[in-house]
Amino acid sequence: MSTSAPVSVAVEARAASKIFSRGKPNQVVALESINLSVRQGGFVALIGPSGCGKSTLLRLMAGLVPATEGEIFVNGKAADQARRDRDYGMAFQSASLFDWRTVTRNIELPLELLGWSKDQRSKRSAEMLDLVQLSDFGDHYPNQLSGGMQQRVAIARALSFKPSILLMDEPFGALDEMTREHMQAELLRIWEDTQTSVVFVTHSIPEAVFLAQRVIVMSPRPGRIVADIDVDLGPRGFGTREDPEFFNKITEVREALRAVEVP
Repeated sequence: MSTSAPVSVAVEARAASKIFSRGKPNQVVALESINLSVRQGGFVALIGPSGCGKSTLLRLMAGLVPATEGEIFVNGKAADQARRDRDYGMAFQSASLFDWRTVTRNIELPLELLGWSKDQRSKRSAEMLDLVQLSDFGDHYPNQLSGGMQQRVAIARALSFKPSILLMDEPFGALDEMTREHMQAELLRIWEDTQTSVVFVTHSIPEAVFLAQRVIVMSPRPGRIVADIDVDLGPRGFGTREDPEFFNKITEVREALRAVEVP
């Protein structure tokens, strides 16, 4: 019988592996023996070569696909139960907003599905618009917003029902560099305001180091954790990017990635 993870741990993977088409000629071992613990309120970034299983690991955490071997716990319960309990919100590279719904109604969508009353939805959407600093744009439609603003709406929607965990799959990957840096700062502000636990997938070493308290480096497929790097840079701000320790951590992550490069 499985033992649940301690409730002080937001997400825990125990010897988790994922094999697609197991036992068939086209079998793919995506992840192998992943052991990872994310504390409540923590910010962890996953980085590794394309195809290493970062997004697959995120989906295991979300209970969207089951582990083939091992276990995944979210808030001390099985990942699929945490999914049913709405313990997490998700944000992807594409904001995936509905063009025919206003910003406010996009944010309210999960609340409608959960049966919140109109007054409850209205109050919560106003709170979320304030959180992402878009209070003046509630009546706008997605095509009237910039890419960065659309992603802020997507984050607001993901947090609207008060999940304790936010799972993010390269949410800023399609943005230009200046907008991306601005969104990174915005995400840190939101994280500090909400105390949400964050697991963040990225291909960008500077982004991972700027955002996260820990950077998890993964190997080429089958994905394994090859380095768990603490990033202690204190409060992050625009000056962080000029801090020598910031560059030292970037180098540490880059060297860990180079050590697992495919010849």
